[in-house]
Amino acid sequence: MPNHFRLLGALAAGALLAAPAGARPLAPAPTLRYTLAMPAPQTHYFEVGVALSGFAQDYTDVKLPVWAPGSYLVREYAKNVEGFRATGASGQALAVEKIDKNTWRVRHPKQADFKVAYRVYAFELSVRTSFVDADHGYLNGSSIFVYPALNKGLASTLTVQPAPGWAQVSTALRPAPGGAKFTYQAASYDELADSPIEIGNQKVLQFTANGTVHQVAMYGTYQVDENRLLADMQKICEGAQAVVGQNPLDHYLFIVHNLERGGGGLEHLYSTTLEVNRATYTTEAGYKAFLRLAAHEYFHLWNVKRIRPVALGPFDYDKENYTHMLWVSEGMTEYFANLINKRTGYYDQQGYLDHLASTIGTVENTPGNKVQSASEASFDAWIKYYRPNENSPNTGISYYDKGETIGLVLDLMIVNATQGQKHLDDVFRLLYDTYYKKLGRGFTDQEYQDAVATVAGRRFDDFFKQSVYDTKTVDYATAFGYAGLGFSSAPANPNGSVGATFSNRTGRLLVTGTERDGAAWTDGLNVNDEVLLINGAAPGEESVKALQGGAVGAPLKLQVRRDGLPRELTLTYRADPDRRFTIQPLPNPTAAQQKVLAKWLGK
Repeated sequence: MPNHFRLLGALAAGALLAAPAGARPLAPAPTLRYTLAMPAPQTHYFEVGVALSGFAQDYTDVKLPVWAPGSYLVREYAKNVEGFRATGASGQALAVEKIDKNTWRVRHPKQADFKVAYRVYAFELSVRTSFVDADHGYLNGSSIFVYPALNKGLASTLTVQPAPGWAQVSTALRPAPGGAKFTYQAASYDELADSPIEIGNQKVLQFTANGTVHQVAMYGTYQVDENRLLADMQKICEGAQAVVGQNPLDHYLFIVHNLERGGGGLEHLYSTTLEVNRATYTTEAGYKAFLRLAAHEYFHLWNVKRIRPVALGPFDYDKENYTHMLWVSEGMTEYFANLINKRTGYYDQQGYLDHLASTIGTVENTPGNKVQSASEASFDAWIKYYRPNENSPNTGISYYDKGETIGLVLDLMIVNATQGQKHLDDVFRLLYDTYYKKLGRGFTDQEYQDAVATVAGRRFDDFFKQSVYDTKTVDYATAFGYAGLGFSSAPANPNGSVGATFSNRTGRLLVTGTERDGAAWTDGLNVNDEVLLINGAAPGEESVKALQGGAVGAPLKLQVRRDGLPRELTLTYRADPDRRFTIQPLPNPTAAQQKVLAKWLGK
């Protein structure tokens, strides 16, 4: 310890010794100790205990979050809590009053130390919820652990008590001092909530990327060449680290759930959870899809966990945390995930261009792309993206897909503006250095635009105004032209279309969707209509072909059942508005175009 700290300590000690007789001693600092048990995992309950010490007040409000950061939906985790009770230091029951949907008020006058205990029903296995059964347990802290409302920044310890026969606990939380088995420490509630935990007998693999040990906790059965998987994950992680150029890690954990059905991931500061179909690794396409998912969630440790919109931290766990920037936090993460896969060799050049063409098709063939901007999609994620209905494709757009296309075009614009000297990577490096490292906060919408302008040496305000905050189609052809690439489109379907989707459900042919301004939309076919007759014939292999297309302008006669009653409809086939896009190298690109292409796809 430096000498001036010793001097300050001595002065402080002297001040305490010199305090007048009868002075009130300083109250001990509050502490938090959590325990997590699952004595009967087959019943799907976690049992949680919290020991609170040093809370010298008449009552303490404790809260459970209503959402999990990274998944923008209020999930009302408190609905799964039961048996909430509190006891004093001598074991006597304390009064508990629930004062709102996720807050319990514990009255403990004259008792600075007390405990709370409760059970949580956990039977939803997803990356954003919690689950326990006879095979394993998995939890996200925000759905399990309460916190004292006025002490969210308080450090804590957690002791996990695995079910009998379970030998592994995998979490990014650091072991607590003292070496007690399965006991961990968190610097704050944010860290506790942001560190998912896998408990059971999962297989733990390991690799090192840029000097940092990475663990991979594999739950479930799977078939994969583990040596190949670890080598490829190492390449992906090192490729992701090369984007920002700085490694903030001293450890990292992948929790991988290999399930019959599964898909998705959720990012955390030092870990991620991935869910995949257990057969994912058995095909080359599935294997590469896993690597893209891993790249996406891993890149989040920079983009959104450290480089973040100002609205996304510190978190308010009681309500929605609104931002217009999920097209950056999620969409550009998806952009870089695929670009990283290209840079590390898992896409060849044409394969990557084909992926981009497919993503552009997804965006441009979604009617809602002309209704909802990328910024609106971000802001309304809480009420729209995670609560889709049959009309969602007509009224909204995915900020993942739209953000990826915006990132693509913006990247090419930056490379071109700097004559092949800078690219989008440099924007993230600037944001990391300025807002995460120097200022310790998130960036505003305007500060993001300013960072792009700083790197590019010019402003793109019209682009942001028209194609990010409004719905103008971005100029793909010009952007690809900078890199010596041609961009073209053709009708996806030369036949006329009814503009509807259908599904055979238990022998009933039902309408599941109608496309804005299509024949079904205009001529009155409704979602949930049951198709009884098609041009006078019962639905069969031949008659159903008429639903897949016909001559533009020709009639299609349907009899449907709606609300239990038959109804006759005539639809008129319309030209299918969907387009198929192609990106191909141009012959004889200029030296400037080759330089842009090399910088864009390289490091």
